[in-house]
Amino acid sequence: MSEKRWVTFDCFGTLVDWRHGIATGIELVAPAKGRQLLDVYNRHEPEVQRDHPGMRYSDVLTEALKRTSAEARLDLVEDDFRVLAAGIPFWPVFPDTREALRDLQASGWNLALLTNCDRVIIGETQRRLQVQFDAIVTAEDSGAYKPARNHFEYFEKSLGVTRDNWVHVAQSYFHDMVPASELNITRVWINRLNEGGDPSIAHAVRPDLSDLAATVDQVHRKFNG
Repeated sequence: MSEKRWVTFDCFGTLVDWRHGIATGIELVAPAKGRQLLDVYNRHEPEVQRDHPGMRYSDVLTEALKRTSAEARLDLVEDDFRVLAAGIPFWPVFPDTREALRDLQASGWNLALLTNCDRVIIGETQRRLQVQFDAIVTAEDSGAYKPARNHFEYFEKSLGVTRDNWVHVAQSYFHDMVPASELNITRVWINRLNEGGDPSIAHAVRPDLSDLAATVDQVHRKFNG
């Protein structure tokens, strides 16, 4: 079994500004509607992922936008629905992301992504992150989308990771904190949106990635001896 210490991350929403990316993409085909329809889209995307666990994320984006458009009665043409998949390589990285990742690497942690996207998209996104990850698990690899447990179980089994050397860091309560809690993985909730939810589900709650290396070290020592 591996004795390496691992920090796993969700990507979109935690490291990359998912909400900005979705809203800006919608704006391109439905001006002045992006922010207005963001929550509508956010409701449809997990439904598509649940209905089609084997669908590539680029197609999830397209289908979720189609459902959003139908609900909002937007007058879009077929090509418009690909706007989110086309734009995702350019979604902005949060300003605190790169420094936090580099600090963790300097502290001796191995980094991995457990992401609800496909291999092509994460490959394109890595150039913006500018940090080398030691492992990546996509929905395409695991065969399902979080909050299903597949990502976590695939990562654990394929790399021989022990849970006493593993901390998971993510923004989404629904997609990440809940399944990580069910699996008893040490976890840090990056509550960027000041969402509701029981903060005791996480071993630490932070508003952003500042001082993340110190937080990860602290929870690892406290909860894993």
